[in-house]
Amino acid sequence: MFSNNRKNQAPSVGAIATSLIARGMTLRGDVQFSGTLHLDGTVEGSIHADAGGDGVLTISETGRVIGRIEVPHAVINGGVTGDIDVAERLELAPLARIDGDVQYQVLEMAAGAQVNGKMIHRAPPTIRQLAQAAIESAPALTEA
Repeated sequence: MFSNNRKNQAPSVGAIATSLIARGMTLRGDVQFSGTLHLDGTVEGSIHADAGGDGVLTISETGRVIGRIEVPHAVINGGVTGDIDVAERLELAPLARIDGDVQYQVLEMAAGAQVNGKMIHRAPPTIRQLAQAAIESAPALTEA
């Protein structure tokens, strides 16, 4: 009665756009990604998700970043030395160790996570601000 023809369906975009920096690997330089980036190794440089995307950064307990992070979503259970700017949701797991300022909109912080820096809440835009931005970006009407 219920058919499960998932074998013939294309994988979701999130499944295709997943990148891994493996344990034992050190990458020196800036990283820009789209989709999902899972970090088990070390990045010595900044990490940025593509603008306008829905990027997710996951740092495992063995992962480490020495540099700035700017992403829409992040789950951190490793070490970060540098500022973190998460546009939407940030989850700090029990082994997270952050040395730097953290900006977020929604925060979930487990017992044991540590932050040595400022915690800055970014309020979501109000309906009035969204409407004003839409008006300002709309093309001007001209008279015929």
